Amino acid sequence: MVQGLIFGIFGGLGLFIYGIWVMSEGLQKICGEKMRKILSGLTNNPFKGAMVSAGVTSLTQSSSATTVMTIGFVNANLMTLKQALGIVFGANIGTTITAQLIAFKLTDFALPVIGIGMLMLLFAKKKRTKNIANFVLGFGILFLGLKIMTGAVKPLGDSALFNDIFVSFSRYPVLAILAAAVVTAITQSSSVTTGMVLGLAMANLIDLHAAIPLILGCNIGTCVTALIASIGANVTAKRVAIAHIFFNVLGVIIFFPFISLLQTFAVASSDYLPRQIANVHTLFNVVTTLIFLPFVGQYATALMKVFKGKEEEEFDYMPKYLEPHLLSTPPIAIDAVKKETVRTLELTKKMINLAMESFYKNNPKSLDKITRGEEAVDSMREAVTNYLVDLMGEELTRAQSQKIPVLLHVINDVERIGDHAENLRDLAEQKIDSGLKLSDKAFEECKKIHEEVDLMIDSTIESLKANNIHEARVVLKLEERINSMREMFKDNHIHRLEDGKCDALSGVVFLDLISNFEKIADHLDNVAQKVIDGLQWEQRQKSIA
Repeated sequence: MVQGLIFGIFGGLGLFIYGIWVMSEGLQKICGEKMRKILSGLTNNPFKGAMVSAGVTSLTQSSSATTVMTIGFVNANLMTLKQALGIVFGANIGTTITAQLIAFKLTDFALPVIGIGMLMLLFAKKKRTKNIANFVLGFGILFLGLKIMTGAVKPLGDSALFNDIFVSFSRYPVLAILAAAVVTAITQSSSVTTGMVLGLAMANLIDLHAAIPLILGCNIGTCVTALIASIGANVTAKRVAIAHIFFNVLGVIIFFPFISLLQTFAVASSDYLPRQIANVHTLFNVVTTLIFLPFVGQYATALMKVFKGKEEEEFDYMPKYLEPHLLSTPPIAIDAVKKETVRTLELTKKMINLAMESFYKNNPKSLDKITRGEEAVDSMREAVTNYLVDLMGEELTRAQSQKIPVLLHVINDVERIGDHAENLRDLAEQKIDSGLKLSDKAFEECKKIHEEVDLMIDSTIESLKANNIHEARVVLKLEERINSMREMFKDNHIHRLEDGKCDALSGVVFLDLISNFEKIADHLDNVAQKVIDGLQWEQRQKSIA
């Protein structure tokens, strides 16, 4: 009996957790990128943020996933603390959908659902269909795990010791809250703990009075995932994680004196115990969110005052100059695009320098920042492109019309530089992880080509800022030098290999590195050439006039 109990609980719980994971993975692959764009594009309206977040979380089946994603956006300065708070609050509402789904009597349909999901997976050819199949399969596995777990624990109803434990939970609800918080912290999913509570209820092992404190405790334990995600992040991201903890703890404190009232509501809402528990879970999260939402601004201010720290602004790359009202004045709008493009190019320079700092010092600390920077560059390219498309709808002179395709090409070249900066990041990571060592000469050559590209970016920035044709020509000359350096360094590398001064794997990393720098130089050359061509075209038009 003991063996069957242990195997049933662990096996059922394992299937239950795996089912949630497979279902969430399938949903996130179906529409994960859209979710990221929706979340990162939210306005400063916390009510809108909460509603969208609740919807996204109900699809991903994980408030932790939404909160961790939000911390990532905040850490990349793609979102403010105030925006993030609205999303965190809304995530708690979205996660209650899991409890509502489990409360349906679907355990008897677990096996046919798994069969349908597996058939879909076997015969699916399109990626989207496979993701949908994974969702269906995960859904079925979730309920199969719940059925096994419920069946395994049912005999415990005859155990005096087990009944005494849950009687204690009824008498000492604080103990139940702490127990649920600990279990949720370990599993890093309130959905898992909620499912366990509902499973115990289905087996008639706990009553409503014992279940309510357990449900309240789940909300505290789920904050651990966000706290872990904030380790090593900037101070604002840490504040989001702390805000999540205080939000749930204060919510439990507010509701704690009204447990009997919650019980009355639950009984009135349904005759089925699992549904009563799910309804309490939903009510708690909805009411707590509604209490906090009007005070998001004050909450954010309080967090900044209490949890002080050095603000990191280096990744604050949401559009700064692309104001919609400027579109009616095309010359100013074009200037705004140039300023935004310069800011994006400055970001790529920081990314390159961070990658090379890690490469030189074997320090992986900055590598995650580069990935977030690349996402910011992609976001900026999209913002600039959309702004230029909107500008095309205005009344433009011939000269202004000619500038739009040029600026589109420039921002695309800048975005490609960001891609190569991420390649440098990968090479730095490979060097660190594999413990690769370069010869002193190879190291010196890496620094030389890096310094040349750094100068080239500075000159490109100056040429863009003021249509400086002199700086643009400097860029063209530097590009020629970098091409020569690449060929020379390749020859030097071959000689080092022949002399046994360099191993093959380190050599591959070295060659990839200088190749990426040469490609960065090509894109900078394209930008400089666009500046020169644009100025020459303007001069020709003036001479014709």
